[in-house]
Amino acid sequence: MNSSCEALKQNKIQNGEKLLEEFLSALDGLLQNNDQLDNKKASAVFSIVESMLKLIGLMLPSSQTKRSTTRSDVELLVKRNSTPPGGRFMVSSNGTWFTSHWDTATGKEYMDTNECVNTSINCGGNAECVNSQGGYACKCKSGYVSSSGKETFTVGQGVQCVEFNYEIFKKKITAFEAANPELAELVFLMNSSCEALKQNKIQNGEKLLEEFLSALDGLLQNNDQLDNKKASAVFSIVESMLKLIGLMLPSSQTKRSTTRSDVELLVKRNSTPPGGRFMVSSNGTWFTSHWDTATGKEYMGFSTVALLSYTGLEESLSRYFNHLEKQEKQTFKINSEIVTATVSNEDTANLEKPVNFTFSHLKKENVNHICVFWDHDLDGGAWSTRNCSTVRSTADETICSCSHLSSFAVLMALYDIGDVYELRLISWVGLSLSLVCLLICIITFYAVRSIQSTRNTIHMHLCISLFIAYFVFLVGITRTENKVGCSVVAGVLHYFFLASFCWMCLEGVQLFRMVVLVFNTTLRHVYMFAAGYGVPALIVAISASVNASGYGTPNYCWLNIDDGFIWSFYGPVCIIIVVNVFFFLITIWKLAEKFSSLNPDLDNLRKIKAFTVTAIAQLCVLGIMWVFGCFQFDSTSLAMSYIFTILGSLQGVLMFIMHCWLSKQVRDEYAKFLSCICAPQKRKYSEFSSNQTSKSQASKSVQHTGESQI
Repeated sequence: MNSSCEALKQNKIQNGEKLLEEFLSALDGLLQNNDQLDNKKASAVFSIVESMLKLIGLMLPSSQTKRSTTRSDVELLVKRNSTPPGGRFMVSSNGTWFTSHWDTATGKEYMDTNECVNTSINCGGNAECVNSQGGYACKCKSGYVSSSGKETFTVGQGVQCVEFNYEIFKKKITAFEAANPELAELVFLMNSSCEALKQNKIQNGEKLLEEFLSALDGLLQNNDQLDNKKASAVFSIVESMLKLIGLMLPSSQTKRSTTRSDVELLVKRNSTPPGGRFMVSSNGTWFTSHWDTATGKEYMGFSTVALLSYTGLEESLSRYFNHLEKQEKQTFKINSEIVTATVSNEDTANLEKPVNFTFSHLKKENVNHICVFWDHDLDGGAWSTRNCSTVRSTADETICSCSHLSSFAVLMALYDIGDVYELRLISWVGLSLSLVCLLICIITFYAVRSIQSTRNTIHMHLCISLFIAYFVFLVGITRTENKVGCSVVAGVLHYFFLASFCWMCLEGVQLFRMVVLVFNTTLRHVYMFAAGYGVPALIVAISASVNASGYGTPNYCWLNIDDGFIWSFYGPVCIIIVVNVFFFLITIWKLAEKFSSLNPDLDNLRKIKAFTVTAIAQLCVLGIMWVFGCFQFDSTSLAMSYIFTILGSLQGVLMFIMHCWLSKQVRDEYAKFLSCICAPQKRKYSEFSSNQTSKSQASKSVQHTGESQI
């Protein structure tokens, strides 16, 4: 009895049947002299027999066992199951029967079998057996992680216990905490995940993924403040977290999207390594390679692949091209979403088989594209082309091949047209000429009393709007050093270019009124100013309140084209042009009707006809200029920039020629002004005076109609 107890104490299971035979043999020897058995000795014998039968029952399998000797006869009934036996039992011995219910034999607490004492259960070298009610489970030791992605497993499932590189992750966490306090939430998630895995506690992978993406979104909300060192830390944390989350996900394909990121994870768990190729995608980027690249040289019972894309991060990291070779006047711009790619293989610095990425372009343009990755070792972080090549590139997408993993993107190689000397010369000379002409027009419309009218008031404010817009354009369009100042310049340009279109629209309305209305053809000034200056102010105010960051770009102080904000300018312009064309068509139609009438006022009709022709020509020049202006700010075409600059120069000159130089009244006023400056002789003065008298009489007749002649 003592030896059996000691063996059980040490979890050593003896042979139950052999022990039963030894026990009965010893009992027989004792009972040979039963005539010497007094009451005390009998009590001891009965107690020992009860205890030994219980001990032997622990060591017998689930069975019915009968043994007989000269002095004793025994039957033992053993039931082993995950649930207590039910019903009645019956055992017999030498003509005596013992019957009752099994719950009487079981008692209140059912004693489960400890399967872990079974020597046939082998969980593996890095795992231990854990007994449970009605069964058992294998669990990886501290510092190891189950390849099944679950905390427990059973023998025969092909599960391995993989060593978790806790120290490596812990060093990264310490470095992140010290250098980047703003990454606290991401670092906390990473640290808690590492501590749980160290203790072999498997978290819910999908829940952890959602918490991680939420924390990443919060960080990327202020991505304009993301410098290269912080970006390197973010990319490193994302790589580490995707690997940790992959350990906790079941064998599946998982996709999640948020405002600032999009991710797909692919997990394969099996006793044998997966084969063939894999493909994951994220927001228009595809990552493809072989499964043995993801697995590595040593298969750990699982393989994971992950691809995460960042929305809107490309603008913040468009400054770190210092280590890229570029030609003269060449600039770079990121033309894809930035992505981070990871696999379960720890050795990805120099892959035997390259990985491929297919990037969809943010802008569909036929320019040279370059594949780059984020190199953490270049001055805290910068773009590099090392061991990455462009396989194929079209206007829509670029295919890249790289022999390592990191964070990747595609760059557009552009040629900076801002430094072309000829273009700068045309801009300065042409726009300066346009400004001079516009200034002369403004002075003329304001100072020459004989031509003042509603139409010329409209012309004066049109010239004022264009003058201010071109002046600000000339001195401030490329001043991008100060972000706030650049935004102000963009806002001023937005306002005054819109105002110029509004005043042109008012000219179309005025011409319409002159043809259609017989009386009261003059527009009230309060209405003109409300339409000419109030409408643009309202549009700019709404645009600035909706998207203030849309004013100013990295290259120009103008409206942002990438996010569609440019339509706060082109949208109203298109509407104004359509309205103007409508009024011009009605005006021309009415003119044709009046020319064909029985008693047409030919002088007045010819005058209105001339006004209409000049107004249409004016609208065409300014409208066409902004068609090319769209391409000027969009990026790459040198020809578009030349056309835009030349048309801008022509605008002021055209206004001067059409509304001043072609007007005989204005030319006479210019002659009078010049004669005063040049101090002519009396003869010339008298001739001029006589001429002026006749001209003033003609002027009075024109003023009677309220408009000037051309």
